[in-house]
Amino acid sequence: MSAVGTIFTTQPWLALVPAAVFLVLYRLSARRLPAFAASAWLLYAVYEYAMQRRWLCTGECDIRIDLLLLYPVLLLTSIAAVIVALLGIFRRRPPVT
Repeated sequence: MSAVGTIFTTQPWLALVPAAVFLVLYRLSARRLPAFAASAWLLYAVYEYAMQRRWLCTGECDIRIDLLLLYPVLLLTSIAAVIVALLGIFRRRPPVT
């Protein structure tokens, strides 16, 4: 598992950091995709916390096949949300005179 994956699986609350960043980007850009990314990271934090507490996993949870789907989805959503948010922020600014 990658270092980023290990961080989020051992300390799920850290997934709230990107959720907060995307919430700020949503407020600054007024675009929906950053809000969706914030929601996705929030849901992932809750999901990972439930996995850590063994609420969703009754046995050995060492082999996490679910992360092969979750991490690429979070990564692509995050990249797209950053691009959309930055475009929205730069287009909303008044022209410099």
